Order: sequence, then C-alpha cells, then structure tokens
Amino acid sequence: LQKGKRNGKYTANEFRDKYRKADVLLIDDIQFIVGRGTTQEEFFHTFNALQMNQKQIVLTSDRPPKDFANLEERLTSRFGAGIIADIQPPDLEMRIAILRSRRDAGNDAIPNDVIDLVAESVSTNIRELVAAYLQVLTEGTTTGQEITKEEAARILGQSIRKEQLKPVNLNQILKAVCNYYSVNSADIKGERRTRDLVIPRHVAMYLIKDLTKTPYISIGDFLGGRDHTTIMHGVEKVMNEVSAPTKTRQDIVNIKQIIYT
Repeated sequence: LQKGKRNGKYTANEFRDKYRKADVLLIDDIQFIVGRGTTQEEFFHTFNALQMNQKQIVLTSDRPPKDFANLEERLTSRFGAGIIADIQPPDLEMRIAILRSRRDAGNDAIPNDVIDLVAESVSTNIRELVAAYLQVLTEGTTTGQEITKEEAARILGQSIRKEQLKPVNLNQILKAVCNYYSVNSADIKGERRTRDLVIPRHVAMYLIKDLTKTPYISIGDFLGGRDHTTIMHGVEKVMNEVSAPTKTRQDIVNIKQIIYT
C-alpha cells in the first residue's frame, strides 16, 4: 500500500479490491496489528466492507479480543461481536478418537492398545500425533509383523523427541492439583472426606508418588499427617483408574501439563 505498484505489487486500489471483494477473509495472528495505526485503519475499512456485504470473516489470535491492549475500540467491539471459540490442544480422548478414525478409514492393522499408547505419548499437536502414528504403521507394514504395544513403544522411543522434564517439588504438585480442582490446600490436608475433596486428595497422593518418588510415610506427613497405609490406598485407587479411559486419567494428563508448563 505504501509503495504502490512496483515489481508486480498491487496499487492501493487493487490491493483493497482483492480483499474487500472476497467471499471469505481468513487472518491468522490478528494480534500483530496491535499498535500499528495505519494497518488498523486499513483493516477497519476492509472489515466493514466485508461485513456490509454479508461476507464471512475468520480471525485467530493468541488471546480473546477483550485482552488486546493498544487496539482501537472500534475494532475490539467488532471482534467481540462475533462468535468466539477457545481452541485448546486435543485431550487424550480426542487424540484417541482422531487416530481410531484414521485407522478405520485406511483399514490399518493397528489394535486399540497401540492407538492408546500413541495418543498418550504425543500431546503436543495433531501433526506430531499423526506423524507418530504413521511411523508405527510404516515400520509395522515394512517388517510384516503384528504391531504390538511393546513394538510400538520401541518405535516411538526412537522417533519422538523426549523432553527433559524439570524437577518438581511437593508444593508445586499440590498447588497444581488445587488450582485444577478449585480447592484449597488446607482442605486437601484436612480431615473432611466429601467427594469434592477426596478425589483431588487421592490425585495429589498419586502425582507426588509418581513424579517425585517420595516415600509413602513422607507423603503422609506432607498431607496433614496421614498414615502411610492411607497414602498407599489413595495411590492404588488412582492407579486403577488411570489404567482405563476414565475422567481421572484425563485429569492426571491435564494436571501434568499444568505442572510442566
């Protein structure tokens, strides 16, 4: 727009026509126009032209419109007037469903326990999830052998970059559990045994044992002076639940992501 037409670039009018006469306008990372006065002015008129002609506009950003700073109010109000969708990384159940759908569509000889393993191993994004699945499928097809969970684990160990997890302490784990379930640490350590506290308490026991290898006796001391047998029971109860596709298993995955991010 500033330079006009040079070396095949658009003139201002040609540029505006290209976007203001579109049927659908898709813009990724719209937050980058924040603080750019001329760009905001140009986009405002483009937005209005499309809206008046009942065209579709889809914008993505790393935050909701109300959290934008230094964005003109007239743009903030227009962004907020549309449908706002919070898009998060797929949870475990969604990742399993995606891989099973792909398996069924291609009639791939991949059993469910292998799909579960791949879905549990890759939680970053769909591209890496599918890449891991294809790695397992390709190697299994090449060798002509049945793809077992053990074989898939070997393949994934070679193909997935393992992240170095930072060490965590007991207080960090308890804080993450409390934030996730919206409870207080004092209640977790207390004596009340209502359901809204028992589940977070057991999850805290399990995660402390799993992530820090702290002895049962020390976990009991940390969680309000409980007997070590109580801690063992809580850890075992959660272990039984995470072995199946339950809500608790997904809770564990989500809380671990909170802890390590």
